[in-house]
Amino acid sequence: MAAFCPLPGQGLKVPPERVPLPTQAMAAGDDVGLAVLAGGCFWCTEAVFARLAGVLNVMPGYVGGDPALAHYEAVCSGRSGHAEAIRIRYHPDRIGFGELLRVFFTVAHDPTQRNRQGHDIGPQYRSAIFPVDARQRDMAAAYIAELDAAGIFAAPIATTLEPFSTFHPAEAYHHDYAGRNPAQPYVAGVALPKVAKLEQHFPHLVRPSS
Repeated sequence: MAAFCPLPGQGLKVPPERVPLPTQAMAAGDDVGLAVLAGGCFWCTEAVFARLAGVLNVMPGYVGGDPALAHYEAVCSGRSGHAEAIRIRYHPDRIGFGELLRVFFTVAHDPTQRNRQGHDIGPQYRSAIFPVDARQRDMAAAYIAELDAAGIFAAPIATTLEPFSTFHPAEAYHHDYAGRNPAQPYVAGVALPKVAKLEQHFPHLVRPSS
């Protein structure tokens, strides 16, 4: 398993590219091109999804908690109710919600960890999907059930489906943090290995380097 999942805590039992796409498909005309996902530190998830061809913009921020406490200090306390999340705007004709979900579950984070990702512990680091419409909710729920039934992971998926509320963009210094600070120890040790994992297992999804 370590050969496929070098990141600490990763629960995958097969190579990421062997994880199937969701059975439930979404027609391009039904795909709204917006997704809100939470999978631990948003420096890491932003870095992964920003590398995908067809993704137009990735914004780190906070969702799911008290709007009055949507700032980094409060969220870090674990008591604001928020998750560190990313808002992804993408071109549905180039990449769909189903492919984003596969990357989310296999590369961006470990969905079997509850209220944590590695050494990042607390409900603000929970694995969660915030569907923006009923189609996304149904597709995500069906996909989680499919992955669990197939035994793709070594433990049950802990990802929650939570009602989408206002997305609060994070403070400016968090934006593209991994891209601007590749030598920062956390980025070098946690975020960039996930980007490398994406490039290794899903090279056809990666945008050409500028």
